[in-house]
Amino acid sequence: MNNNSDPRPDTNVELNAEHTPAYNDSFIRSQPTHDLSQQPGSNLTDSQQRSLVGYNHITYLLYILSYFTAGLLWIVPIVMNYIKRHDADNTWLATHFDWQIKTFWYSIFWFIIGSVMVLSAFGVLGVGMLAESNNMAFGSFFIAGLGLFIIGIAFIWHLYRIIRGWIALTDNRPIP
Repeated sequence: MNNNSDPRPDTNVELNAEHTPAYNDSFIRSQPTHDLSQQPGSNLTDSQQRSLVGYNHITYLLYILSYFTAGLLWIVPIVMNYIKRHDADNTWLATHFDWQIKTFWYSIFWFIIGSVMVLSAFGVLGVGMLAESNNMAFGSFFIAGLGLFIIGIAFIWHLYRIIRGWIALTDNRPIP
C-alpha cells in the first residue's frame, strides 16, 4: 500500500525469490463483495427481496424446463421477467432480470439466423436441394450445416447463460 492516505495499491510490485509477484493480502480483503444489502436508491424490504429471488429461481427453472418441451415454455419466463423487471430496479436482482431478457433475445436472434440458413439451403421443404446439380447440392449442404452449427452454438450459449445466472442467484450475487 502507499504510505500516503491513498487507498489504492502500489503499482510497484515486489518480487520474491521465485520471481513471482508478492501481493498484499490486505488489499484483496479490502475489496467490496456483493451481499444482499440494499443498494442506494432501493426501497425493497427483505421480504420483497426474498420474493424476487424466489421469482428468479422460478424463471431460471422454466428456462431449463423449456428444453424438455421443445421450447414451448420459452415464452413464459420472458413474459414473467418483463412483468417483474421494474420491481427490482436499483438492486442486484435487476441484473438477473436483464441477464435473462438479453439471453432470450440473443438466443432467438441466432436461432432464427440458423433456421433461415437451413431452410433456404434446403429450399424450405427440401425441394430446391433435390432439383440442384451435384455442385449446388454441396453448397446447400454446407449452408445447412453452417445453419445447424449456429443453432447448436445458440443452444449451448443459452444453456450456459441460464446455468451461470442461476448459480450467481443461488450465491446471492449479481451477474457482472
